[in-house]
Parts: sequence; C-alpha cells; structure tokens
Amino acid sequence: MRHLFIINPAAGRRGSTARLERLLDNLSFPHERAYTSGEGDACRLAHQAAARGEPVRIYACGGDGTLNEVINGAAGFPNAAVTCVPKGTGNDFLKLFGPQWRVLFYDLEALAVGPQTAIDLMDCNGKLGVDVVCAGVDARIAAGVHRYKNIPLLSGKGAYILSLAENIFLKGIARPMEVHMGALDWKGETAIVCICNGRYYGGGFMPVAEAMPDDGVLDMLVVPKVSLFTFLRLVGKYAKGLYRNYPQLIYAFHGQEISYASQEEIVTVVDGEVMRDRQFTVRLAEKKLNFFYPEGASWLQRN
Repeated sequence: MRHLFIINPAAGRRGSTARLERLLDNLSFPHERAYTSGEGDACRLAHQAAARGEPVRIYACGGDGTLNEVINGAAGFPNAAVTCVPKGTGNDFLKLFGPQWRVLFYDLEALAVGPQTAIDLMDCNGKLGVDVVCAGVDARIAAGVHRYKNIPLLSGKGAYILSLAENIFLKGIARPMEVHMGALDWKGETAIVCICNGRYYGGGFMPVAEAMPDDGVLDMLVVPKVSLFTFLRLVGKYAKGLYRNYPQLIYAFHGQEISYASQEEIVTVVDGEVMRDRQFTVRLAEKKLNFFYPEGASWLQRN
C-alpha cells in the first residue's frame, strides 16, 4: 500500500507544517510527501497518484479546501482512498466524527490502518464536494472572509466579523433567486440555499443534524427573505439543525438534486471553495469517494 501525504504549507497556523513533519519523521510505515505551492496542486497530485492504478491512501494535510482539491483529483478511482489530516483552521467535514475529531485524525498510525467506506459526493456545476454547498448570505459572508483575511494584522475572526457586518447590515440579507427542489418551485428574494452531504459548515453551523454522507440523499434547505429581526432570531435555531420547527420559514427537501438561478451573479461555496455563476445545479454525483478514518471513529453518532 502506497501512502501519500499531500501537504498544504499555507494552511493552518504558523508552525503547523513543522509539527506535521515531526510526526511524519517518526512514522513506522513508508510514506511519501508532496507539497502544494498554489491552487490546483493538490488536485493534480491526487489525480496523478490515483491514476497509477496501484492501491494508494492519500492524506490531504490542510483544511477543507485542501481536502476538496484532493477529492476532485481522486474521486471515482477504486484503488484510491482519501482522508484528511486537520492541519487547517476549518476542517468542517471532520466534525462529523465527534468532539475528538482533531485528536483522532492526527493519530497517523491509527489512521493508516483504519477502515474505509465509500461515501457520497455532490456535483455542483461539475465541481465535486463532500460536505456542504451554500448559496445565500452565508456564502457571501464566506467569500468576503477570503477577501478580508488578506488585510495585514487582521485576524481570521476579525475578517469574519467584517464580512458578516457588510453582508447583513450593509448589503442586505436576500437576493432574487429561482429555486427548484422536489415539489418546491420558489421564485423571489432568497436568504439562504444550503445543500448538506455532511453536517457542519461555517465553523460550526449544523443546519441538518441527521445528514449522513453515505445514505444517497442530499439534505436541502431554502430560507426565503425574512426581516433582519427574524433572521437574527432564527439563525441560532438554523445553526443547531432545528429547521423542522420552522416549516413556514425554512423549506426542506431530502432528495438528489436542486437547481437555482438568478439574473444576477450568485456566489456559491462548495466545501469552502468559492464559485460564481448565474445558474447552478447541485446533484448527487455519480462518482463515490473511498474515505478512510481511525478504527472506532464513526459519523453515525449525531453530536
């Protein structure tokens, strides 16, 4: 079995790469290391490794963005399995595995021999995702964080607060959108569109507590325009997965496809990666992903 660690040096806090390298130096099994230097590198490296045809376990060492690139490179190859070493600051997908997820996935010896399971993927206009796709004020906030975090001396939390204030209080919550999911044909001002294969996004939001990444179902929520007061009152409930308590405010569908469009550009975020277009279709992907994890870890327990 080949073991390939694809390391994103730009992910995580200062010193995280050196810490990981010390762990790798002490591993009991042979392994290879490859380092990314820019966008697309992790996808290319994962595809090259998977396309060789030999059994390979690929470790995405970074955040959700690094994992997303590796998935897009390795998905659909039966000889390849993927996991994530949580070197990044986000790693929302791994939160499926309970409060000790970071400790579990940093135990590289246990991870290397752990079980693997074929899990579902989402196809968003041709880009694969494993966790959550969002297209609303939450997506615009996430895109704004990417822009603000480049400001010198501004922390990640500070960038989030600035983007939150800009998109909620200055630019307004809702945008015109046409949404089709199941029996719902919605046309009007829309605050949130969220499609879940995993459970967590945005650093801790859990909109659908029962979402499972291997059940062949995408869990979708649409929040139409609401007043600022209602939005601020509702957002905490939304974040805790209590959408069923507010059917008049949050439309839900559990199925395999959703489409949404607008005459304006829509910001959509796939596992933290920003896309922009006027029309999107998100569906259950034909490709599956072999995902491996430490023995005893499970996403079957809802946190």
